[in-house]
Amino acid sequence: MQPFLTANWRYLAILNFIVDPAIIAPLVPTGTELDYENGNTFVSVVGFLFLDTRLLGLPIPLHRDFEEVNLRFYVRKKSADTWRRGVVFVRELVPRRAIALIARAFYGERYLALPMKHDIEHVDLKLKVEYSWRRGRNWESLKMSASGEPQIIPAGSHAEFITEHYWGYTRIRAGCSEYRVEHPRWKIWNTDTFELHADVAALYGDQFAETLSAPPHSVLIADGSPIEIFKRTVQREQ
Repeated sequence: MQPFLTANWRYLAILNFIVDPAIIAPLVPTGTELDYENGNTFVSVVGFLFLDTRLLGLPIPLHRDFEEVNLRFYVRKKSADTWRRGVVFVRELVPRRAIALIARAFYGERYLALPMKHDIEHVDLKLKVEYSWRRGRNWESLKMSASGEPQIIPAGSHAEFITEHYWGYTRIRAGCSEYRVEHPRWKIWNTDTFELHADVAALYGDQFAETLSAPPHSVLIADGSPIEIFKRTVQREQ
């Protein structure tokens, strides 16, 4: 099957917070359940670069390279005798309206188009990443720095839990939207510094303000890779 979308995801800056399951339970799509790691549920703020983006193999002029910043949490869905581990997006920021419209139309995702920019410095063994977006007159940002070489993610680790989810799920009026994402296993840097500068309540809702104002459980930068996203299917409520 030909993927619906292909791209390169690069320099993924990932802030992970332990969240009260009651906060995200109303957002869990039908047919899925919250995915726990060592008894905890997580939300993640993730900023990254979309590069060489193509729909059905064709590039879209002026829409190939752009930033995305999202807030997501983790679910799983039983399929035959295995679990499909996936993510649910609370909100996704992109810089172009056409991208947001396509994502909402084909995947039912909560995309918002805002002015955005990025600054990546990767020289020798020093790495700095910054993703910024403007709401009204104010710029907000996610910043991280790291040093050294990216490391292989250990099996069974917290970093594996965060990065190894290969399905996307969306709660829609008809039921649950499901799509598959494929990419090779990433490598990660453990970060030296980080900063989330944003009005969390205005951006994501009051229910997330306390969670995202607390110290994060973990901070990672993933190197990224080529990815393939396949067309969604819809499981309708019975």
